Amino acid sequence: MPPIYVAILTYVRPLEEIDRHVETHIEWLRRHYADGTFLLSGRRVPRTGGVIVTRGESLEAVEALLKTDPFQQHGLATVDIIPLQVAMAADGLKEMLLGV
Repeated sequence: MPPIYVAILTYVRPLEEIDRHVETHIEWLRRHYADGTFLLSGRRVPRTGGVIVTRGESLEAVEALLKTDPFQQHGLATVDIIPLQVAMAADGLKEMLLGV
């Protein structure tokens, strides 16, 4: 089972600029949900960025993947990536996250 990473996106441009790229960002997210890479994502509250929980073979691979995000390509957000070694999960998530 590939490691889990938590990516914290922080907007660095006004929301009006973010909104112009939301559709292409969502298309990008959908592609990576379809290939099984992304596990969950959503907006931060208040709307200052977002969070993506993803699988990845290495930190470098996740960094490379996140650089393909339209928000990154247009300089709209920064990203911090946190490797996560999942030790426990709710019953519905155990198989997906822990492979048990």
